[in-house]
Amino acid sequence: MVDEVVKIGKKRKSAFKDMVKSILPEGGNLDACLTCGLCSSGCPATGIGDMDPRKFLRMAALGLDEELTTHPWAWHCTMCMRCIHACPMKINIPQLVFNARKAWPRDKRPKGILGSCDMALRNDTCSAMGATEEDFEFVVGDVLDEVRATQVGWEDLEAPVNKEGAEFFLNQNSREPVTEPDEMVPLWKILHKVGADWTYGTKGWAAENYCMFMADDEAWKHIVEVKKKAVEDLRCKVWLNTE
Repeated sequence: MVDEVVKIGKKRKSAFKDMVKSILPEGGNLDACLTCGLCSSGCPATGIGDMDPRKFLRMAALGLDEELTTHPWAWHCTMCMRCIHACPMKINIPQLVFNARKAWPRDKRPKGILGSCDMALRNDTCSAMGATEEDFEFVVGDVLDEVRATQVGWEDLEAPVNKEGAEFFLNQNSREPVTEPDEMVPLWKILHKVGADWTYGTKGWAAENYCMFMADDEAWKHIVEVKKKAVEDLRCKVWLNTE
């Protein structure tokens, strides 16, 4: 039996490699990777599609642009950054993944993330579920009224909306007001017990940012700017994001 030898040959010209050099330690030295495997050991996406962070980084070092920017593993990465904390050289592999995602044509990116990003851009709530300002304010008020009426000891529970000058501006996961509104209540109770001065805003209340995960820089920036303005308009001191 004769083993097949794979030859790398001459260095490939790599646009992807050049793009990521600035985010790596030691002036962009991709060879700083020790191939120790610590990045892969704690990665929740290791093994999906026969890929892991160590392979991903080595492919970048070899200039395998096409393989990196078409492999679906880039979308399985959770961006949890465990690999950075584990890496003795502190190489920012999630940033490599982010740049790989950016290289995908927008209409080829995962439909769930793409759809959630586009939905969040539709109005100033930033809700990936498409909930409007009126929807959100109604649901919060309706759930609050029910808790006050049915739960002993919580008759004075508060869930303020658009309260100017509150210390905390609270964000909420988009899904809960639409599909699981009762899931909002435990956090209200915690804030009530500690005497926190807080509020929701009808604008910018959605906590997540799918446009960031989709690597759409302009859409990501827009979502953050809408949320920032909502906090500033209510003159809140702290932006409290549940995600």
